[in-house]
Amino acid sequence: ESVLVVARAPATLPFLVEDAARSDAAIAESQATDRPFAAVGQDARLDYRWLDLRTPAAAAVVRLQAAVGRLFRDSMDAAEFVEIHSPKLIAGESESGAGVFTTDYFGETACLAQSPQLYKQLAVAGDLGGVYEVGPVFRAENSNTRRHLCEFTGLDFEMPIVAHYGEAIAVGHATFKRIFDGLERDHANLLAAVRAQFPSDPPVVGDAPLVLPFAEACDALRATGRDIGAADDLSGADELALGALVKETHGVDFFVVDRYPSAIRPFYTMPCADDPAASNSYDFFLRGQEICSGAQRVHDPALLHASLAAKGLDADASDLSKSLKSYLEAFDHGAPPHAGCGFGLERVVFLYLGLDNIRKASLF
Repeated sequence: ESVLVVARAPATLPFLVEDAARSDAAIAESQATDRPFAAVGQDARLDYRWLDLRTPAAAAVVRLQAAVGRLFRDSMDAAEFVEIHSPKLIAGESESGAGVFTTDYFGETACLAQSPQLYKQLAVAGDLGGVYEVGPVFRAENSNTRRHLCEFTGLDFEMPIVAHYGEAIAVGHATFKRIFDGLERDHANLLAAVRAQFPSDPPVVGDAPLVLPFAEACDALRATGRDIGAADDLSGADELALGALVKETHGVDFFVVDRYPSAIRPFYTMPCADDPAASNSYDFFLRGQEICSGAQRVHDPALLHASLAAKGLDADASDLSKSLKSYLEAFDHGAPPHAGCGFGLERVVFLYLGLDNIRKASLF
C-alpha cells in the first residue's frame, strides 16, 4: 500500500481546527481539568481565515449566507421584481458627504457607492416597476464594533406604491419571513452545525409585521428610565432594550419602528402628511438590533429641492455631485410614489444565528 501526499503542511499550524471548532462552554468546562482546551481568539481566526473555514460551524455560516442570498432572490422574483446591477464607481456620494471612500478617476474624484439608493429609485422612475439588487456596499465609517463592516453585501429593493409606505413594509416582512422560514426548513443540518458551537434559539417572527411608531417606542423606553430626546436616534443600547420590551410584550424577535424624525433621515425621505417633523421611514429589527432601513422617497421635485435645502445643500451649487444632479433632474421628468429598503447580508446572518461578531458572518 502507498499514501500519496497531495499538499504538504507544516507539523505546527497557527491553531488546531479541533480547537477552533469547540464551543465556549466546552472550553470553559475543560479549564478545571488536567487537560484544558485552548481558545482561538477572533483575531487569530481572521488572520488565518482559511483554517477557520475548515471548522463545521464556519463552513456552515458561509453556506447559510449563500442560502439567504438565494432566498432573497426567490422572494423578489416571485413578486415579479426586476434584478438590477447599479454602478459602484460613481461621480459623487450616494448617501451623504460623510462616510465615503474616494479614488482617482483619470484626474477626477470618484466615489465607491455607499448604496444603490439613487439608482434603484431612477430605475423605478424609468417605469421598471419593483426592482432589487444584490451587490457590494462601501462605507468609510471608522466604527470598529461587533456589528459594523466597511464593506459588505447589500440586499436592496425599491417599488412603486399606491396608497401608503406600509405596502413596502409588507413586502419587506414577507421577504424576511420567507428567508427565515426557508433557513429552518431547508438547512436544518447547517443550522445545527452552527448552533452546536454558537448556541442560539430560532428567532420568533410573526405572520404579519409588528409596527411601532418611533414616538411610541421612545415612550416605552423612557418608562424604563432611559433618557431619549424627542429628535434623538436610538442608540445601540436603546435598540437592545426595545427588543427586550417587544419580546416581553408581543412575544416576537422581529419588528418594525416607523415615523422617525425627519431631522435624522436622508433628504430624500418623504415627510409625514400629518406631521412634517416625522417621516414616512421605517427600520426592521431582529433580536433588538436594526437590520434593515427604508422609507418612502420624495418623488415631488419641489419638495425634493426643499428637503435638500433643509439639509443645508443647494441643488444649483456648482460643487454638487454629478450623481445628485442627475438624480434631481430625473424627478423633473416625473416619477411615481415609491418606497424601499436595504439591508446587509452579513448582518442578517450574524443576528439570525446569534453570533457574537459580524466578522464571523463575513467570508474574509
